[in-house]
Amino acid sequence: MAKPAPNIAPPSVCRRFAEYEQPLNERMRTFLRLEFLYQQMLYNSELDADWATRAATSSLLEIMAILMRGDVRSDVHKELDHQIENLERFVSRPGVDSRRLDALLRNLLESRNEVNSAGTQFLEPLRGCGFLASIKHRSSIPGGTCEFDLPEYNHWLRQPFARRQQDLQDWLSVIRPVCDAVVELLWLIRESAKPLEKTAINGMYQHNMQKHDQCRLLRVTLPDDSPLYPEISGSQHRFTVRFLEWSSISSRAVQTGHDVGFQISIC
Repeated sequence: MAKPAPNIAPPSVCRRFAEYEQPLNERMRTFLRLEFLYQQMLYNSELDADWATRAATSSLLEIMAILMRGDVRSDVHKELDHQIENLERFVSRPGVDSRRLDALLRNLLESRNEVNSAGTQFLEPLRGCGFLASIKHRSSIPGGTCEFDLPEYNHWLRQPFARRQQDLQDWLSVIRPVCDAVVELLWLIRESAKPLEKTAINGMYQHNMQKHDQCRLLRVTLPDDSPLYPEISGSQHRFTVRFLEWSSISSRAVQTGHDVGFQISIC
């Protein structure tokens, strides 16, 4: 007896969606990782539990590791310049929502000014913090931040929430200009592309870029209750999307043999 096709409705008829993203260059990979860690830190820094403070501190250390590797600040500055230049081309065009365009340009210019003001040595307050350095050193060891390894850290975690939150906010103020700019840039990049309705034949979709395309980020959208998830691979020249059927963590997902309607944004 043939296996029945999974209930896969096209995204356009569903109210809720699940979005999957794939970066196609190193800058986008870095930006997405920063956004992910920054959101984690912001979320956990608002929670009273000492476990949440631990998680926020761990996110901060990972953010520092990314920002210390290469010239991320310079990449953010270049991307801000690129987006500002693109938007300025629309200033004199008819039919453009000038109020919205002015607001977008103002936000980008403010972000660029804040990144400039931070300077190239903006991480020095965090690099020079012995307290964070000790946590970073022990974090490379499994369980290395437990109480007997870092008594000072655990003593700080027992302080009132207001005290811990103030310290977290002080650390956040150092990375905020760059991280806020990354969040804003990713929003603009995501909004730059209109979702396209596509069909993956037998669960596979392949796409070759045109020479004039400058794709840096792919976004695949499926119904939130879909039994499938996409596996995306490729480069700035071509990419492939395979849709896998997932049942449980005890069995390996396999490519579906059915046609799949989905949306894709080529940003």
